[in-house]
Amino acid sequence: MGQRTPLYDLHLALGAKMVDFGGWDMPLHYGSQVEEHHQVRRDCGVFDVSHMTVIDVAGPQAKVWLQRLLANDVDRLQDTGSALYSAMLNERGGIVDDMIIYRVEDGYRLVFNASTRDQDLAWMQAQLGDHDVQLHERPELAMLAIQGPQARQKIAELVTQSRGQIIQQLKPFEGRADGDWYIARTGYTGEDGLEIVLPAQEAPSFFNDLVGAGISPIGLGARDTLRLEAGMNLYGQDIHQDVSPLASNMAWSIAWEPASRQFIGRAALEAELASGVQHKLVGLVLEERGVLRAHQVVRIANVGEGEITSGSFSPTLSKSIALARVPMATADRAEVEIRGKWYPVRVVKPTFVRHGKTLI
Repeated sequence: MGQRTPLYDLHLALGAKMVDFGGWDMPLHYGSQVEEHHQVRRDCGVFDVSHMTVIDVAGPQAKVWLQRLLANDVDRLQDTGSALYSAMLNERGGIVDDMIIYRVEDGYRLVFNASTRDQDLAWMQAQLGDHDVQLHERPELAMLAIQGPQARQKIAELVTQSRGQIIQQLKPFEGRADGDWYIARTGYTGEDGLEIVLPAQEAPSFFNDLVGAGISPIGLGARDTLRLEAGMNLYGQDIHQDVSPLASNMAWSIAWEPASRQFIGRAALEAELASGVQHKLVGLVLEERGVLRAHQVVRIANVGEGEITSGSFSPTLSKSIALARVPMATADRAEVEIRGKWYPVRVVKPTFVRHGKTLI
């Protein structure tokens, strides 16, 4: 038996198919993964993401320590409530994990992946040294993601007036506290929406209110196809400790200035740039029938080979799509091996759908 979120019993009552995900018993779907996917693209749905790890970082040297720990620069978070996306790197420039960092009143809040909790905490503790910094894990909190073009409007009508005002005022990648709740306009679907951190004991009642108001529960299956269409990396597949942000479509999340900020992994990334980045993460579209899957070989004529990191059928596009790490010289055509046969694929920018719009 895996770990369970405060909503486990509700998931069973709603008919969810439960699966193991990073040591947690989580809902894969509640009947139709494809319909749940379309529901988020067209309207909105609610995900239980209480398995995510929330760490509050405080102390006089919190900012200085995070400036060394992260490839992005928390000095960019000038205002309480501002947020940014970053990778946490090892000395080789490999990705220990990716996360969102929020500037909160008494420091910073980090939200990162469930499956990497132990390695992340061990790495962070190992980097503390003599810094005057306190790390406070928040297992007493739950987290819900309400995503889709109608998400903010529908949630604003269900919560208190003060929380409704916050929801209406939030800008993308911004969060605000209201009592024990933290409401952020962030997500992992390529749609507008909210991620709400709240006390675990309040989560079942709020989840019930959402479902009662017609907001569909959405499982991990649709969460994966939504994030794949949006070109968002999944840790353990598209990114891991042996690949750098430069080879993962994440160069935009590295803050190179000021040059004096010696974040962990900087020297390795600079060496990679100097010698020439060898690989890139691209999107693939299969124009014929078939399904692209992780670890399938990608062959590029007169260039070399690569590998699919994530692949699935895209409900929005009605085609099979994938993310793949391929040689830098790869242009717009390639082939993928599926069950011993080679199929042509189109190479595109690794963002297929955002805000309901097809980008390929």
